[in-house]
Amino acid sequence: MDDAKPITEQAMETITTAVEATKDAAVTAAKQVKKAAKKVAKKVAPPKKASKKKAKKSSKRSSKKAAKKSAKKATKTSAKQSAKKAATSKKKSRKAKR
Repeated sequence: MDDAKPITEQAMETITTAVEATKDAAVTAAKQVKKAAKKVAKKVAPPKKASKKKAKKSSKRSSKKAAKKSAKKATKTSAKQSAKKAATSKKKSRKAKR
């Protein structure tokens, strides 16, 4: 400490230097935290564009699957119905012959 300067002035200087040092430290710490948070966020969350594409693809796939299923079901039910109709028409024709 300088003896030429008054004590209050010396104290103010030390306080300002301490404040500036802590401020710089806080700023650098905040930057580091921000950087780390970004890294973690990148690792945790998949990129948005890819997820949207995947969602679109999966919805297309599911709709295709549903269409296939409904088509299969429709063919099965129509086959069953036609078989039933054929059976009933056979019965009717037999009755008509009597």
